[in-house]
Amino acid sequence: MSRTPRPARTVPPPRRAGRALHRALGRRHTVRAREPLARPVDRARSRAWLAAGLALALGLAGIAAAAVLGHRAAGRTAEAERGRLHRTEALVLGRLRAEDTGAGRWSGGYEKRVDTSVSWTSPDGLARTGTVEAPRSAATGSTVTLWVDDDGRPATPPATAVGLAVGMVCTGLAGTATLAALIGGLLSLRLRALDRRAARDWERSWAHWEPRWSGRASQPQDD
Repeated sequence: MSRTPRPARTVPPPRRAGRALHRALGRRHTVRAREPLARPVDRARSRAWLAAGLALALGLAGIAAAAVLGHRAAGRTAEAERGRLHRTEALVLGRLRAEDTGAGRWSGGYEKRVDTSVSWTSPDGLARTGTVEAPRSAATGSTVTLWVDDDGRPATPPATAVGLAVGMVCTGLAGTATLAALIGGLLSLRLRALDRRAARDWERSWAHWEPRWSGRASQPQDD
């Protein structure tokens, strides 16, 4: 008599994720909790490691989601700025004297820039001159890229795709470092408290069993 084989049992995704997290945390912290001689403090340590791993995984997921949402919002803002700003080429008239502007400063990224006198044409066709920050390497008579508004006034350039990506990565790394430090500090405090608890339990057990083990409990007491 043949029997129809039962279909394979499907494990729900949350349970699979829990098992994977359990394996990822390492059996070194959980094997003692499954032993019949495991103390309550051992089970508490296992729960502390498990909670820390779960909090880290959930926190990383939240940080990743926040970084992606922030990147999208910043991208929409940059796109809106590109719609209202105008890109033009400005003619370099000359760099201001170093004693008037300083030796230069870090601005707008990784390129050293200094105050430079330039001229450009506004969107309404009028010629304008002014002082903007330009690369130190820009020579007199060369042109530099300039962003202006509808009135022809210099404006901050909209964020580039590279700048947005770098910002997202930096935000994610900063959030990850903060989360790891917070969880690590809380876990360390919890484990120290459990160590003190284990030490107190050991001292009480030693005080109870040592006289019986050493035979001092059966020795007559001197008056």
